[in-house]
Amino acid sequence: MSVIRRAVGGLARESRSAAGRSGRELYSGRVAGDDVTIEVNGREADQAAVSLLEHEGWGHFTAMQVRGGCTRGLDLHLSRLEAAHHEVYGLALTGPEVRARIRHALGDRPDAGVRVYGYWAGLIVTVREPQDTPDRPHSMTAVQFQRPLARLKHVGSWGQGRFREAALAGGFDEGLLVDQTGRISEGSITNVGFWRDGVVIWPQAPKLDGITMLVLRRQLAAAGVGQAEEPVHVQDLATYGGMIVCNSRGWAPVGRVDDVMIAQDEAFTGVIAAAIDSCPWDEI
Repeated sequence: MSVIRRAVGGLARESRSAAGRSGRELYSGRVAGDDVTIEVNGREADQAAVSLLEHEGWGHFTAMQVRGGCTRGLDLHLSRLEAAHHEVYGLALTGPEVRARIRHALGDRPDAGVRVYGYWAGLIVTVREPQDTPDRPHSMTAVQFQRPLARLKHVGSWGQGRFREAALAGGFDEGLLVDQTGRISEGSITNVGFWRDGVVIWPQAPKLDGITMLVLRRQLAAAGVGQAEEPVHVQDLATYGGMIVCNSRGWAPVGRVDDVMIAQDEAFTGVIAAAIDSCPWDEI
């Protein structure tokens, strides 16, 4: 599948006929019944390449870490995929189907990093080596950017990807997305959380409700830990008692944002670690 992805840039020719213009307009610009010819590097594309090329810009996905054939927050992953598939394409997607596709792609690999992509043409599952977030304080740099349709985990992430690359090139671990007022929404591929007076604060801003963040919120609530959602501005970071980043690979404390050092409160990291450790692993 990675070969097909790299070949996308070699698209040589695409022709359309006006036939079949009735019916629902697809997000890719195609209409059901279109006669389309697609060549990749001078050769006719197979059906797998066609499904990717036609819907690459409109897909949605979820990412998870699998250990021993299980993952955390499986119900949240399935709900995300089902809701996004209906919102983007108006099509149903069932949990049993998704689980079966993941199991098939995993084969006999017990541990892996898995992504499930939903497209109009169907599902794509990728399996990679497992990855974990390094257990050390992370550094971030603030960039002014707002993901479009932030509530969806969609593949149209070129902008945030560029900002993340710039952050990494600048020696940071991650980019921190803010608006023109400095209000924080999320990281380029992470959610962020804060600590103040024994309460976990989640940014009130357009953002993706990441699965690890949702898992943390659920486990923190079960443990009776106070939580709130409120605006957080980058210029106020020094007033917080701690900050974390989290995504499918895990979580880590944040040590600094640009030149601002972030407090390292062991009570905060202890609460987060306990919440993650208390989350069960669900069999796929």
